[in-house]
Amino acid sequence: MKELQPLNENVLLKIEEEKGEQKTASGIIIPGTAVEKNNIAQVVAIGNIEDCAVSIGDNVLYKEYSGKEVKFEGEKFLFVPYEDLLAKIVETDAI
Repeated sequence: MKELQPLNENVLLKIEEEKGEQKTASGIIIPGTAVEKNNIAQVVAIGNIEDCAVSIGDNVLYKEYSGKEVKFEGEKFLFVPYEDLLAKIVETDAI
C-alpha cells in the first residue's frame, strides 16, 4: 500500500472535487472556473511539527493560494505549510 507522508513542517489535506458548471434557479449557467474555491479541507497527515494544534481528521481553513495540489491514486490532495493553516473548525454547543 502506498501513502503520502508530508516532510518537514507540512500538512497534507484532502480536498473535495470541485463541482463543474452550476445552474442558477433562473437558468444562468456559471462555469466551474467562476465558482469560488472552498478553502476548507480535512487533515490526512502531518509532517514533523512540534506542538501541532491540529490532528489527523480535523477540518481546517487554509490560506487561499497556499500549497501544492497533487493527484494521488485518483484523489486530490494539497500539501500546505503548517503556518498557512488559519483555523481549526470545531463543533460547539449552542448557548
